[in-house]
Amino acid sequence: MKQTDINILMKEDVWSLIGKEWMLITAGNIDSFNTMTASWGGIGWLWNKPVAFLFIRPERYTHGFVENNDDLTLSFLPEQYREALKVCGTLSGRDCNKVEKAGLTPLKLNSPSHISFDESRLCLVCRKLFKVPMTEDSFIDKEVLARWYNSNPGGSLHDIYVVEILEAWNKE
Repeated sequence: MKQTDINILMKEDVWSLIGKEWMLITAGNIDSFNTMTASWGGIGWLWNKPVAFLFIRPERYTHGFVENNDDLTLSFLPEQYREALKVCGTLSGRDCNKVEKAGLTPLKLNSPSHISFDESRLCLVCRKLFKVPMTEDSFIDKEVLARWYNSNPGGSLHDIYVVEILEAWNKE
């Protein structure tokens, strides 16, 4: 992967990038990290910075890595790695080496805490700026709460993170 201008995102369909293509949220360092698949989130402009919005449930193993590190990465893989994304979204790094099971190759970028995967086509290096936990009282549309949370008793409400996009890396 090669570092590129973050304006490469202007050429991406950000609706499809996260919602259809999905992403891997990765935090930690090359010796101890975890990754998870996410299909909820967004990319935009806030506080005069390019940012991404991430939603992570506190019970996810990756959540602890995100909490304990200032930086994280968002990696986007080509469609041929859809099964790898499914593995990283259904298995827990607490129980197995899901990166190995997914057939992915960890790749350290310019810092030990900037981890992507050799199979990625695009990686965004990000720095945490803001976090707030969702609360039931914050939902204006209670049908959203009922559909996505109350009907899923196995999961808690997400923590919402706003992260600054510091760097973009892509395959040439």
